[in-house]
Amino acid sequence: MLVEENRKSVAIIGAGFAGLSAAAYLARAGYQVEVFEKNNEIGGRARQFKTDNGYLFDMGPSWYWMPAVFEKFFNDFGYKAVDFYELVLLDPSFSVIFKDSDLIIPSNYDDLRNLFEEIESGSALKLDSFMKEAEFKYTVGMEKLVYKPGLSLAEFADIDLIKGVFKLQVFTSFSKHVKKYFKHPKLIALMEFPVLFLGATPEDTPALYSLMNYAGLKLGTWYPKGGFGEVVNAMKKVGENLGVEYHLNEPVLNFQLYENNVRKIVTHKQEKTFDAVIASADYNHIEQELLPEKFRNYTRKYWESRVLAPSCLIFYLGINKKIEHLNHHNLFFDEDLKKHAIEIYKDPKWPNKPLFYVCCPSKTDYTVAPNGHENLFILIPIATALSDNLSLREKYFDIVMERLEHYVKEEIKSAIVYKKSYCINDFILDYNSFKGNAYGLANTLKQTANLKPSIKNKKLHNLFYAGQLTVPGPGVPPSIISGNVAANQVIKYLESFSHERNI
Repeated sequence: MLVEENRKSVAIIGAGFAGLSAAAYLARAGYQVEVFEKNNEIGGRARQFKTDNGYLFDMGPSWYWMPAVFEKFFNDFGYKAVDFYELVLLDPSFSVIFKDSDLIIPSNYDDLRNLFEEIESGSALKLDSFMKEAEFKYTVGMEKLVYKPGLSLAEFADIDLIKGVFKLQVFTSFSKHVKKYFKHPKLIALMEFPVLFLGATPEDTPALYSLMNYAGLKLGTWYPKGGFGEVVNAMKKVGENLGVEYHLNEPVLNFQLYENNVRKIVTHKQEKTFDAVIASADYNHIEQELLPEKFRNYTRKYWESRVLAPSCLIFYLGINKKIEHLNHHNLFFDEDLKKHAIEIYKDPKWPNKPLFYVCCPSKTDYTVAPNGHENLFILIPIATALSDNLSLREKYFDIVMERLEHYVKEEIKSAIVYKKSYCINDFILDYNSFKGNAYGLANTLKQTANLKPSIKNKKLHNLFYAGQLTVPGPGVPPSIISGNVAANQVIKYLESFSHERNI
């Protein structure tokens, strides 16, 4: 006789993009899913906050690249992104500001070719060739590589991957790859900038990641009206429609273990039994703080040896006037990129002459600032584990504001009516972030695919991981994919115990 078992349950720790994604996929598969989030809002690093004087700030992600990844998520549940929020293609895509001039990057590829040709004769055809290679990497990478759980080398016994292994250029330096095509320093800086946040210098980053150039320069830079909070809320809504339950302001404090399994999740409000757990919160924190040593995948020494992507110092500013000489995205490369990268990755220290990024979403979206005002998000990438205090933050605020005001040729500081900073100490406090990292684990050759921290706990059968410290890596699209991949591993594990049994 067949007897149906009770519906199995899964706990998700963390309500960032990876956790929201995993929760939706598991609920779609028929499991009872509960998400535990330590903060008062969902979204993780993509949280938003609104000020009393009418400014709405995205706290973290602001670049909407790889729209197909977002679309795939919603399609998997019978929706489209447009069912939840409006997407705008930015034109220009972004500005790159050098000491002597600006590069205004158009969204139209033919216009981009013309821009390259104006800067360096013959570079338009070279850009075509570069993009053809980058498109191959993007297609193979996004359709095959990123959905691998990284648990076995056998996952890569795929005829297309084997055929294309040399074209993927996993063992070629990104910097050398770019310089094979372009000679002008401005074009090199433009092509190298996307890897600045991947966790290594362009010299130490695999040329595989030219797929980022294809994503940003060929597929376009987009903006979700209302900010990234709209994407977060949309993903939560998908989960809610499938019965996912969200527990906010409820950090997981401990696990109760039984026979090589996590049996219970312990918070300050409850102890609850689950059949499986996905930890999409900080991997290091889960291992080193919540698990007994014998049940950890990795030692403290292992974690100390990991190469992390950067942290950052962020300023959220409300400005009571319009600033004419800014686009939505503005990259200030008016100082030495290589020197700043060295001060992040090779010789970690507060940068001497930092590059920085200014996002002005009010150029596109009137809802994020009062009428006639601007919303500014200023970000300086920095090394992890640096000392962080108010005095240092103010020092760097003065540095970037002097250069910003010089660029726009007008006073900004006197027009500030709201100001908040966010840095290493805040990443640790809010996200238990390992060394205060903002972007996860660096995408170096020795930390790619199967060489990243495992998506599965090797000693506890029902504990899995998702997020930017495991596969496939840092960034919003990879985090969404990570949740999908982790959910599939949980489903595989739970389905190994039949939902029906013979009596």
